[in-house]
Order: sequence, then structure tokens, then C-alpha cells
Amino acid sequence: MADASTPAGDAGSPSSFPLPRVTIKFCTQCKWMLRAAYFAQELLSTFSTALGEVALQPSTGGVFIVEITATAPTDSSTVQSPTPTTTVQKVLWDRKVDGGFPETKELKRRVRDVIQPDRDLGHVDRDHARPGDKGQKTEKTDEQPKDGERGPVFEGTETGIKKCEDCQ
Repeated sequence: MADASTPAGDAGSPSSFPLPRVTIKFCTQCKWMLRAAYFAQELLSTFSTALGEVALQPSTGGVFIVEITATAPTDSSTVQSPTPTTTVQKVLWDRKVDGGFPETKELKRRVRDVIQPDRDLGHVDRDHARPGDKGQKTEKTDEQPKDGERGPVFEGTETGIKKCEDCQ
């Protein structure tokens, strides 16, 4: 008895899965499944329902590629049509091109830049300069604590990292 779900030709079409979709293609021979699953878990924890799907796709040949398929930004002046919107597929990380594996923070930034560019990622963005902020240093905090109190001490560095001495 034949299955009456979707035609065989539609199985890989973008309309057959929820968007945005992150696909993590990993090499099974290199045993990178656990690493791929970890990145999937991190993305789902951070973006929750903003992501339609995160897929793990086994492969061979030392491949570790993270791709995103999302709807293309549309011009707001155009009238909404009942036809499906166009989709865009973008490689977020390729181990062979980018060199190694991404840091979780960097992968989250790249996903955010595609699906929610205005979203603040909190601690992930704190130590990261936005594209327009290159070359700027952080300023030292000049606030003095009241008498008898010890306030946090921040030290600006060349990389823009602030350290709190109270937490040490």
C-alpha cells in the first residue's frame, strides 16, 4: 500500500519543512555526531521557537557544515501575496573554509544575524564588537563606591573584556 503523504519530488523542497531551518552536516567517520548534537541543543536553547527546525545530517569525508535556510527578506512596500515566499540558503560555518569548529558564541551570532538581526544575545554579545564598533576600546569606570563599601572594579583591555574583581 502506497503512502499518501507527500510526493517523492517534494521531500527536499523548502516548503516541506518549517523555516528557518538550520542543518548541521557532520562526518560520521570522524565521529562528530555528539559535537553536532551539542550545537543543535545550544541553538534550540537560545532561539527556541524562533527556529523552525534544527536538523542533523550525517555525511562522510570530514564534512562539518552548518547551513541555514530562511525566508528571504521582502520589501515592506509590496502587497502580501498568497504565494510562498522565496527562501535563501546560507552557509554559516564550513570547517574546511573557516578552519576548525565554531565557538558556540560565534555560531549563535551568525544564526541571529540571519533570523533576528536586532536581537541582543546578552552575554554572548558583551565581549563581541559589532561590525560598526571595530577598533574601539572600552572605557574605565570612574565611579567611586561610598565610604566603607567596596564596589566592583572594571579594567578595560585592548580586547574590550571587563573583569569584576568582586567576583574573583
